[in-house]
Amino acid sequence: MMNKKSLLLGLSTFALLACYSPEPFEAESLDDDSKKQTSSEMGTIYSINGSEQICNPSISQDTVKFPASMLWLNFSKIKVNSHDDGFSVTDVKQHDRLTISDTANNVKWYLMIDKDKGECQFQDPEWSTHPNFVVALRGVGIEGNGTCGDVLDYGIFAARTSDKKKFWFYDKGIIEQATPHVWVDPAAKVEEDADESTVEGFFGTKNVRLTYADGSDGDPQNIVFIDYANGGKSKAIKLKKPADRSNWKIESPMISPDGNFVVYNVMTKSEDTWEAYIQELSKDAEAVKIPRTKDMKSDPAQPHWFESDGRLFVVWTEFTQATYYNKIHLDNSAAQDGSAGRTVMREVRLKAGATGNQLVEWVDDNVELAPVPMIGGRSPDGKFLSTGYKYAYLLKLP
Repeated sequence: MMNKKSLLLGLSTFALLACYSPEPFEAESLDDDSKKQTSSEMGTIYSINGSEQICNPSISQDTVKFPASMLWLNFSKIKVNSHDDGFSVTDVKQHDRLTISDTANNVKWYLMIDKDKGECQFQDPEWSTHPNFVVALRGVGIEGNGTCGDVLDYGIFAARTSDKKKFWFYDKGIIEQATPHVWVDPAAKVEEDADESTVEGFFGTKNVRLTYADGSDGDPQNIVFIDYANGGKSKAIKLKKPADRSNWKIESPMISPDGNFVVYNVMTKSEDTWEAYIQELSKDAEAVKIPRTKDMKSDPAQPHWFESDGRLFVVWTEFTQATYYNKIHLDNSAAQDGSAGRTVMREVRLKAGATGNQLVEWVDDNVELAPVPMIGGRSPDGKFLSTGYKYAYLLKLP
């Protein structure tokens, strides 16, 4: 059994969360981790992809078609259970598919790169606020002749989980670290005979909003916000960066359930220090830092929104080391005492058009959801957390 000392030695230095062509970790696969689950006071934790490395974990926003599931991006090894013939587990290339798996480690949905169209890899998948859509980057070779190289040109697309059809926000010119997110009117309903080349036809509404990070490659500096119901790309805006953080990197802007705010991380160029902010999706809005209270192990990492019974919460992860990478088995009891970090939730009230303390009102204290770091968000029904990087898990809360 892993003791606390070896547990902490298993944590690496901090690095950006998306999989920007790093060297994969040396996997330490167990004999049959594809069906592994363990239960404890914190709930039941399920191993996803059999201890093989993944990245970009995102909890399912569809509790009807994809309950107890998560979206993730693969490396060169896949270890799943039930899947169809189109989902090869022997002919696997890094980032060649988007996958949704459930607690049984069964593949419930997937989307492969289209090699015939010169697609080289996917990057930064994230579930939309609407259950029927996911968003991701697609990389193609910069030569444009179908040849993939070390440097790719990226575009942003949304895919419908209902039929796997794609809509392109951009087909090129996007940085690899864009970490896009899409908000879609929750009442949207796609019509069968709609013009799917338009926002309204594809999503069933014009009320669609996109955020992503922009800047020079390797240095995402600004959050771009596009409201497709109010001018679209022609009226795209860049949000103000937090005060005194002009040279810090932007990471993973996530749009709130009402479509009016965003929560995100900023980090130093050395990538060993980070902070989290809330900001209204408005050109003149100021960023408001999520405070670090005395009980916290670190500043918030990978903040997500969670809404329940009309109440809004921010869910985040705290780490004991300067890292976002989980390189330990969270289903090991030695990892479940908070020594690697924890997952926390706090209620917040937001007021559009206000500033500073009037914009953000924190309610009550932090609530610990789990004594382990889960970075992929909380499911809309509140039952599950997800996480990934070296090892991927779904945690069913008690």
